[in-house]
Parts: sequence; structure tokens; C-alpha cells
Amino acid sequence: MKKYALVTGGSRGIGRAVCVKLARMGYDILINYASNAAEAQKTLELVRQAGQDGEILMFDVSNRAQVVKAMETWEKEHPDEYVEVLVNNAGIRRDNVLVFMSEEEWNGVLNVTLSGFYNVTQALLQPMLVHKYGRIINLASVSGLKGQPGQTNYAAAKGGIIAATKALALEVARKNVTVNAVAPGFIETDMTEGLDVESLKATIPVRRFGKPEEVAELIGFLASPEAGYITGEVVSINGGLHT
Repeated sequence: MKKYALVTGGSRGIGRAVCVKLARMGYDILINYASNAAEAQKTLELVRQAGQDGEILMFDVSNRAQVVKAMETWEKEHPDEYVEVLVNNAGIRRDNVLVFMSEEEWNGVLNVTLSGFYNVTQALLQPMLVHKYGRIINLASVSGLKGQPGQTNYAAAKGGIIAATKALALEVARKNVTVNAVAPGFIETDMTEGLDVESLKATIPVRRFGKPEEVAELIGFLASPEAGYITGEVVSINGGLHT
């Protein structure tokens, strides 16, 4: 039987690196994206170069109807299979100080991160419980642990993901489904474009930004059978920025 993993926001950055890593671990990859079809196609090509196949699933994680339709369609096409690894990676930044933050900036970030977690995880959870095996890895952030000025919305969303991770882990542990979060610091992706890189590097003990592939290696371990005794944890990967 084929093994399947779904990575939300899989078209670029950390999501792309995770797709490639999980492909190297023997998973066929469901690559979710919301808007950039060309980049999702590039990720699919990289998955195939890694020796596995994949499918591209277009849906906005914050839109429950789109998520349900996409997953119901996939399940009808794969009646004897299920997604055993879920990486909730999709996220957006809309930075602003709270005093000037628009309702759209607040709701947009929380909807993608928190409602996205709910929509996608709930759609995939029952088959994991039935099969008594699953791995759910949620992308948090150093912002969700220590806060960052200008990121009240992002910090609230990522802090919520951390709390949700801990609660869900307790609900599903008996069924051999683990739920963990990874909290990256500054990683070289589209999400960190526009930041003052040199001054930020000076605040990081290892004096550099992380690479998406380094985050993917950590996620790959948490997705593996060998990590079966780790659940409800938040693992930081930030070069010593926050411990």
C-alpha cells in the first residue's frame, strides 16, 4: 500500500522542503497550495526527482468548504488508502503594530493558521484514528513562544497552534497518533523577505538564518515511526535565538 503525506502551503519555502524530505522517506505527497500553481508544479517535479509521486491540491485552508470538497474527492479516488502524515504549514504574515492593525490583517492571519489547522486536521483525523497510526506536525514560530513587536496577530495565531497541539495530542495519543509543533526562528524563505537581514543575524547566536531544509529534517524525524514516543511537544529550531 502506498503511504501518503499532505503538506499545506507546499508550493514554496519550508513547505516545499518538507515535501521533498517526506518523498525521500517514501511518501507520495499531496501538495496543497492556494494561489501559485507554477510553484506547486515545481514542488511536484522535485518530489518526482526524489523518487516518489505526488498530487497537487488547490484549496484555501481557511475555507472549510474547499477543504472538505478536496479531501472528500481524494478519498473517493483512494478508497483503500489514507493520509498518515499531515504537516500544517500554510501561514501568512500581515505585520503591523496593533494600534494600526486592520480587522482584515487580524482575521486573515488567524483564519489561515488556526481555522486552517481545524479544517484540514479534522478532515484527516478520523482515518488516522481508525488505522491507529498518524503523524500531525504543526508549524508554530518563535513569535508564538516569545512574541515579536508588529506581530500581535501572528504571535496570537502561532501561540494558539501551540496550545491546540498540546490539547489534541492528549486526545489521540492512545490511537498511536502523535501531534507535535515545530517553532522556527528566522528561516531563508519568502516569509522573511523585506526584513533587515544583517541586523537580525547579529541577534542570533549562530549568526545566520536557518535553511528550509534544516526545518524539513526536524519535521521528517517527527513524522517517522521512530518518533512515536514524542507527542504534545514544541521543538524550537532558531539558532539559539530563544531557548
